[in-house]
Parts: sequence; C-alpha cells; structure tokens
Amino acid sequence: MKVRLATYNVHRCVGTDRKLDVERVAEVIAACNADIVALQELDVGRRRTGHVDQAHRLAELLRMKSHFHPAMSVEEERYGDAILTALPERLVRTGGLPGLPRFRGLEPRGALWVAVDIGGGVELQVINTHLGLVPREQQLQAAALMGEDWMASEAFTAPAVLLGDFNASPVSKTYRMLTSVIRDAQAGGARAPTATFPSGFPFMRIDHVFVAGAVTVTRVESPFDARARAASDHLPLVVELEIPPSPAA
Repeated sequence: MKVRLATYNVHRCVGTDRKLDVERVAEVIAACNADIVALQELDVGRRRTGHVDQAHRLAELLRMKSHFHPAMSVEEERYGDAILTALPERLVRTGGLPGLPRFRGLEPRGALWVAVDIGGGVELQVINTHLGLVPREQQLQAAALMGEDWMASEAFTAPAVLLGDFNASPVSKTYRMLTSVIRDAQAGGARAPTATFPSGFPFMRIDHVFVAGAVTVTRVESPFDARARAASDHLPLVVELEIPPSPAA
C-alpha cells in the first residue's frame, strides 16, 4: 500500500510577499496530493490573521478532517500545529514539550499524535511537532519525544512516522538523537536530500520525515513552483511510502 505524507510550516498562511492567503496555502497542499498532512505555525482565532481558524479552514478547503494542538494560547487566540487527513483516524495524544523557562520570549512547543487507518489492516502512527530554535531547547524536546509519553510508548507501534519542522539540520545533536531511534526517510536515497528552507532559495534541511518499521520510501519531493515559493517561508516536504498490509488482513 502506498501513502503520501507532507509536512509543511505554513508561517500562519502569510507568504514571502507578506500576503495573508489561506486559500493559496490550500492550493499548494492540494498540489502535493498527500493523504496525511502535518502543518506547523497555524493561527486559530488570532487578530493578526483575521480571527480565522486556519486549521479548520484548510481542512475544509482540502475536504479533510483536522486535529489541532495549540502550543500557545492567549485567551481565545491560539497558535500551533495540526494533522489533516481524509482517511479514518483517531487522536491518540496531544501535549506540550519542555522549554527553557529562564529564556524569556521563546515560543512554547508541542506535538500531536494521530493514528491513521491506511487500509490493509494497517494503522499508521503519526506524530507532528515543531521544535524550538535554541539547540539546548531542541535537545530537551527531542528527548521528550523519545520518551514514554511519545515514541517509547507501547502504543507507538510500527509502522510509524515522526515529522515536522525540527529547526535542526542533519549535523545537529538534535538530529543525531532522533536518528538513534528512528530513521530519516531521506537517508541513503539515490538522490541528494531535499531542502525546504527558505522557500525562495532552499538550502537548509530542517523539515524532516522520520519513519519506523517495514516502510519503504519510494519518493521524496518538494514543489518549487512560483506559488509554493510565495505561500510560506518553507516549502512542503512530501514523502511517499510503501507499507505492506497486515498479515492478519
């Protein structure tokens, strides 16, 4: 069975041209033809972006269902991450990740975990996250994701995917921590890995898809048309996986 996943930091749907355009972001996502979409930096009910529930609106435009987790909430204004899919799914967990309290001004970070029925008797475990900017902060957050609440949980069974904006390149300690327990979907490929940031001239690989279990990566791509370059400061990272059906099925 094939399943396509995309991870995309949408920068609150404000593009590199400073234009707020939720519909444009939806068009970029639709062109990726992904079955499961992990989004970061969504505004929900925030005055700066017209009080729109961006997670709900994008899901509506894409004819998908969404699960949103607010990493940050101030009264009715929320900001965080979401997983969208039209496949049968169930929410497993949402939660915050540790930060550095002594450093004022750092954004709170979180993660959400959804189990998606991809057919063939297979349930794919999917965790979406957005790590912080400070290396020490990232390492604390990666350690939490590797812990018993998340990837070390008995419920996080293969096949499984961890994806999102990690703000960490492959030379970072954060990346090495994660790849000690889960493999990079782009590692060992026949072609050079795909970078997604910044969208106008992508040379940094900080958006990642990590996979576990009997999963074969069949395709990795990132759109680079004018619309994708303008819609956000990141490009989407799209990974196609081949996953065998369950023996029981």
